[in-house]
Amino acid sequence: MDPECSQLLPALCAVLADPRQPMADDTCLEKLLDWFKTITEAGSSLLLLQENPCLVELLCHVLKPQDLSSRVLSFSLRLTGVFAAQEDCFQYLQQGELLPRLFGEAGPLGGAAWTAPTVRSGWIQGLRSLAQHPSALHFLADCGAVDTIFSLQGDSSLFVASAAGQLLVHILSLSMRGPAEGSPGLQADDWPACAQKIVGHIEESLRSTAAPQITQALNVLTTTFGHCHDPWTQVLWVRLHPLVAALLEKDPVPAAHSLVDLLLSVARSPGLSSSSCGLWETLAQTLSHLSPTQAGLLALGILKLQDCPQALRAQAFAVLLQPLACVLKATAQGPGPSGLLDSTSADSVTADILLPSKAACVGLLCRTLAHLELLLPLPQRPCPWPQAPLLGAAVTLLQLCGGSGSPASDAGRQLCTLLLGCVRVQRAALDFLGTLSQETGPPELVTQVFAVLLEYLRSPDSSPTVLKKAFQATFRWLLSSPRTPGCLDLDSHALLFLRELLPVLQKRLCSPCWEVRDSGLEFLTQMTRHWGVQAGFRHALLASEVPRLTEQLLRDPESYVRASAVTAMGQLSSQGLCVPPASPEHPGGQQSLLGELLHILSTDSEGFPRRAVMQVFTQWLRDSHSDVVGDTEQFVAGVLQVAGQDLDWEVRAQGLELALVFLEQTLGPPRSHCPYAVTPPVAAPAGPLTQALQPLCRVRLFEFAFRALFDCDRPVAQKSCDLLLLLRAKTASSSSLQEPRSSPNVASVEAALQRWRAGDQAQPLGDLEPEVVLAVLRSMDLEGLRGALAESSDHVEKSPQSLLQDMLATVGILGENEADCY
Repeated sequence: MDPECSQLLPALCAVLADPRQPMADDTCLEKLLDWFKTITEAGSSLLLLQENPCLVELLCHVLKPQDLSSRVLSFSLRLTGVFAAQEDCFQYLQQGELLPRLFGEAGPLGGAAWTAPTVRSGWIQGLRSLAQHPSALHFLADCGAVDTIFSLQGDSSLFVASAAGQLLVHILSLSMRGPAEGSPGLQADDWPACAQKIVGHIEESLRSTAAPQITQALNVLTTTFGHCHDPWTQVLWVRLHPLVAALLEKDPVPAAHSLVDLLLSVARSPGLSSSSCGLWETLAQTLSHLSPTQAGLLALGILKLQDCPQALRAQAFAVLLQPLACVLKATAQGPGPSGLLDSTSADSVTADILLPSKAACVGLLCRTLAHLELLLPLPQRPCPWPQAPLLGAAVTLLQLCGGSGSPASDAGRQLCTLLLGCVRVQRAALDFLGTLSQETGPPELVTQVFAVLLEYLRSPDSSPTVLKKAFQATFRWLLSSPRTPGCLDLDSHALLFLRELLPVLQKRLCSPCWEVRDSGLEFLTQMTRHWGVQAGFRHALLASEVPRLTEQLLRDPESYVRASAVTAMGQLSSQGLCVPPASPEHPGGQQSLLGELLHILSTDSEGFPRRAVMQVFTQWLRDSHSDVVGDTEQFVAGVLQVAGQDLDWEVRAQGLELALVFLEQTLGPPRSHCPYAVTPPVAAPAGPLTQALQPLCRVRLFEFAFRALFDCDRPVAQKSCDLLLLLRAKTASSSSLQEPRSSPNVASVEAALQRWRAGDQAQPLGDLEPEVVLAVLRSMDLEGLRGALAESSDHVEKSPQSLLQDMLATVGILGENEADCY
């Protein structure tokens, strides 16, 4: 510990022990505890206590009958655990009977402070830190702490109850660390007394008729098998397996969710998923006994396992698919995926699974669709994958929700009533339908997919979120539509669909709801990016009103829509799909897109459109857009001038990205940093280096970068520093050969930069010559600046000394000027 901190520590301990003093907040106490953890991890806790007796005095003082803050008491319990984690310090604290008085019946356990959850939590966390060595196990047994932990599993505070369960797992693992390591055949009867006590409590809880006790026992076992993989865990599972399996004989199955978590934790644990443990049979029985709502998560977990019997996988997949099979049967769409339902019991199964209530039906269908969506991209998914039935089920669900379904039975009609207009199922089904686009399907089903998507995009009843997901699913299915080999254009069916879709998109771009207009613009941008160069798409788009409407949305009252319109127009312009600008003969007509975007960058009151403009301009420069290549320097100079004055730091940062693109186009791309990359030799700039730097000087790139280097927003300064370092590296080899005979006078520039660093950026640098720029770059400590920028803004205030000073300043122990408050 630093001498300065040692001098402040006695006063701080006195403040913490005095109930009359105003207490620092929990954040300061947490930081203080973290500091002590850092010290004890790096050195001796015993030596720390011997050199700072005020710490022991604090721990003793909190035991006196007084109205001490529960936060301070909790902090003291946790601090004691941190110190006692080292066995020699544990013995030192034991000599003064401090540990029994803090963690035994004589401590907070028997006082009024125990009613505070903070104190109970601190007691548990203190024991968790303390329990690191055999001496701690004997202490826990002697002071009766294990029984208290058992009772805290049912604490009213969820945080305390969860921490108590985790502490039991830690104590069980610690007690087995010595005797069981390397002894797979060790019998449970030979386990240490502490371990046997915990296991006995778990057995008693599993036999209980109270669901909370069963849940507590299952949660402890789940954590145990998830974190402990030693051989003794297999002995534990063999011992407890009959009690776990007996839970399946109860109706209903108690603590079903916790039971599922436990079985999956055991299945994933190394060495416990073998058939000798009876695990596979128990999983199969659990799938049969749980309701479809409870069994879905278990079925998904089984299907995610790498090694699993095929029969169990088939059973799990059948359970997962059953709700969708019921939907298909209720609407006369066939027997469902893999023929899971026979005709005799289909109606009764549908009624039992889907029709108890709207909430149960909707919840089950949404979970089923989400589980299947997670399963589809996995390599261990079931094979063959029932793509056609699943496509049919997704389309049918969307039709039922939209009112166009065709129920074939009473159960189907009831299902249609439950799902009509249900936004939750619509969103889930559209997400699942979009995921199914990764696979192919029968042509007639694909036709139905596009039909139902178009139905949703047309429907006035579709909510904004449903429309957004419908646009996303439509784009994914257009991407997956079949193409002629060697041709990237859309096929004839997709083009026909596109001609029906564009009038719908026009309508949505005129929607009074801004979210709908925004989703339509995002969809248009995606379409243009992928098919903007293809003849069929271009012809259909230019024949519509979509480009003109998009241009009008540049002036939308909603900033999000304006930003999306900027991005869409930038993409349309890159592909030559914009509405043609007015000719010089019509001065009252529309200005060019470049001018309009510059106007948005200069005048828009919201940041989102201005950021979008900068991204479009950067992409245009990178792609050599026709509006840019005519006079690139004028374009870059104008954009940097406007961006440099913007109040939004993201706009200024994007300006640096544009400057980097122009720099690389002028001087060449940067070399690869990979030592194994094969890179061709970089040609030196044509002519002298100073001549090569003239374009950068003419667009005032250096003034923009130097101003950004001292930006008050750190990301901007970091980006500028990286750009200038790149420039210095590119010019270093050439400048050594082209050193000017007389050193340029850079004093005025350096003086101006010093004023900029101090915050006075009113005076511009003016026209900079390349020689001046090179000299300034060589004189600046850019590496040191980059290191300073990489540090957090409060790296000085985060020091332990500053923390102690702040805590003392809150109670007036230090003078005002001595505190380092932040």
